[in-house]
Amino acid sequence: MAEVLQSLEALGGADLAIEVSAPVHVQKLDKFGRAYATGKRKDAVARVWIRPGTGKITVNDRDIEVYFARPVLRLMINQPFQAAAREGQYDVVCTVAGGGLSGQAGAVRHGLSKALTYYEPELRGPLKKGGFLTRDSRVVERKKYGRAKARRSFQFSKR
Repeated sequence: MAEVLQSLEALGGADLAIEVSAPVHVQKLDKFGRAYATGKRKDAVARVWIRPGTGKITVNDRDIEVYFARPVLRLMINQPFQAAAREGQYDVVCTVAGGGLSGQAGAVRHGLSKALTYYEPELRGPLKKGGFLTRDSRVVERKKYGRAKARRSFQFSKR
């Protein structure tokens, strides 16, 4: 803004051009050509690295079929690839800690989606539309004193 406005009347007559642009997302790779992201779900935290490859997914140094034996969990992890139409194009290496298998699968899916957007920023639209980039913030409610669990009361009997 080159000119300095001295009064409100001058502000009303001034021609103010405000430039608004969408944020520019750039590719973020490490020195090995991999994209890294962290995914979280419940108490589980997943560190995910992706690079172009044949579609091999490794979780904690084990194959995905061995680590996630339930087909539903494997299907859940592959959802970002299906939404982005990139099945079988990336090798995934991830380490997961904390929580149970369902939470870990959700954490891997979240981290995988973020890593895909770091590798290919143009995939952000379809992944955001599918809801894969939003961290599911639901966690277990803490136990309260005077209660059997978070909300359940102890059994009551008069006699």
